[in-house]
Amino acid sequence: WLGALRFDNLALRSLPVDASEEGGPRTVPGACFVRVRPSPLQNPRLVAMSLPALALLGLEVPAADPAAAEAEAALFFSGNRVLAGAEPAAHCYCGHQFGSFAGQLGDGAAMYLGEVLGPRGERWEIQLKGAGITPFSRQADGRKVLRSSIREFLCSEAMFHLGIPTTRAGTCVTSDSRVIRDIFYDGNPKNERCTVVLRIASTFIRFGSFEIFKPPDEYTGRKGPSVDRNDIRIQMLDYVISTFYPEIQEAYSDNTIRRNAAFFKEITKRTARLVAEWQCVGFCHGVLNTDNMSIVGLTIDYGPFGFMDRYDPEHICNGSDNTGRYAYNKQPEICKWNLGKLAEALVPELPLEISQLILEEEYDAEFEKQYLQKMRKKLGLIQLELEEDSKLVSELLETMHLTAGDFTNIFYLLSSFSVDIDPSKFEDFLEELTSQCASVEELKVVFKPQMDPRQLSMMLMLAQSNPQLFALFGTKANINKELERIEQFSKLQQLTADDLLCRNKRHWKEWLEKYRVRLQKEIESVGNADAWNTERVKVMNSNNPKYILRNYIAQNAIEAAEKGDFSEVRNVLKLLEHPFQEAEDFQEVKEDAEEEGATATAAVCSQQNRNRQPYCSKPPLWASELCVT
Repeated sequence: WLGALRFDNLALRSLPVDASEEGGPRTVPGACFVRVRPSPLQNPRLVAMSLPALALLGLEVPAADPAAAEAEAALFFSGNRVLAGAEPAAHCYCGHQFGSFAGQLGDGAAMYLGEVLGPRGERWEIQLKGAGITPFSRQADGRKVLRSSIREFLCSEAMFHLGIPTTRAGTCVTSDSRVIRDIFYDGNPKNERCTVVLRIASTFIRFGSFEIFKPPDEYTGRKGPSVDRNDIRIQMLDYVISTFYPEIQEAYSDNTIRRNAAFFKEITKRTARLVAEWQCVGFCHGVLNTDNMSIVGLTIDYGPFGFMDRYDPEHICNGSDNTGRYAYNKQPEICKWNLGKLAEALVPELPLEISQLILEEEYDAEFEKQYLQKMRKKLGLIQLELEEDSKLVSELLETMHLTAGDFTNIFYLLSSFSVDIDPSKFEDFLEELTSQCASVEELKVVFKPQMDPRQLSMMLMLAQSNPQLFALFGTKANINKELERIEQFSKLQQLTADDLLCRNKRHWKEWLEKYRVRLQKEIESVGNADAWNTERVKVMNSNNPKYILRNYIAQNAIEAAEKGDFSEVRNVLKLLEHPFQEAEDFQEVKEDAEEEGATATAAVCSQQNRNRQPYCSKPPLWASELCVT
């Protein structure tokens, strides 16, 4: 069935490919791609496949023999066999990582297979992520493991079905080949299965692709592999704009500077809209380096990402992000910073004074516009656009923060609130709303001090006596956060569940009264209040997901898969394809899957109580221990 794929590898025809056949990690000057070969895996087998993603390529699983189709997918999408028409290659790019220029990076584990023409003539680049060593692998082995691959596979599809621009994932294939990984960088390595994800996108070119021309960085001393090759920069701009922004190419074909400026303006606006969409579903990317920013405005490279559970504007999803550079509330400004680095990389083909002006004029305005539009939909404000709406949103988020409310579930519940709700039903609604706020036990876990008291005392003294030495060990922000944790934890020792509930209800009553007043203004502006309310609920329910890929849901699927049971990965994938629809709880979905032929070969997870957790539930207490790096 994979013979139906029609390859037309335009990128390799349009951009320079390295002529050297030298193997192993090396610098690749004067080229955008280098040819590679996937490394075979032992006994590859399919974990799951996304039928909607594969349909982009014109693929349909043969109904007559699905088992044979799965075996074929495992063979070709593991890299053990190369598809006819495919030309495996690795892409060269650089990047600013955590704010510092890192020099050459490139596809150290991913391999471009080629570009497939879809049924409607559209072009899709397909990649194998985790297929083996490339010249960009540095000291690594070019492999990905089951744990991280399941997360990327599921989240790629989850984001698409949430309506957020993203790369897609067609298949996830694991094997009996193994590699050693020190998951938490703590000296406790683990033997893990090599796994490969088939990734699909219009292109995987990123901001960092244009940084290969960067001269030695003034701070790190590192440089790109293709310094002084402006001819390649021109080639790349011609290719990217003509292929992915054809309307801009057509409109400005006679003026390169204006064309490049229009392109930069468009990617600026796309990036602003993208991060606004992330903020509105509580998505944190985790590693927003310039090499993880798509040149066409997609969410790309799913690593230590996370959907925020309890609303915390300073939420950090990446356990390795010690300074909180990529925290939830920092994402908009970081994406703008990354666009600034892209602007620098386009010089001299787009003068910096032009691109910087575009960035200042367009980014913040586009972000605010998209963010407020989306938030109005999430709150059902469909009739009027009032200046006060921004304040209403801010006050909602502040209330969520004060009550440690679940971001996703509280938004989802708001559609059942109405202006004329009677007092008894209002109390029921308030009970349901406050049930989505953290309990005293959960808050004690959140605010549990993380430093030994002696260590904290030493750090405080060091900050006073030797600030330069202190800067090598920590930051004032981290110390202040620890002091805040200690204070909050101390207060929680005296707080009862009834006191917390009473406090939370008071906060929510205050905000709901403001929300009620705002909804009343909507009603006063329409002729038919019932029709308006029906439409309001419909809009809210199509913008507030019931199901997201929470870390604990992914972890349950991972633990089952590591024991050889892939049914939970497939269950979760099926659920995430319909994030806005009411669905059965965990057990009922599982039974449906079993009726379709998915048989469990191992326990879903190590603790029996985990498989009773509904998919839409706020996280259980054990989930607070999960750490993604």
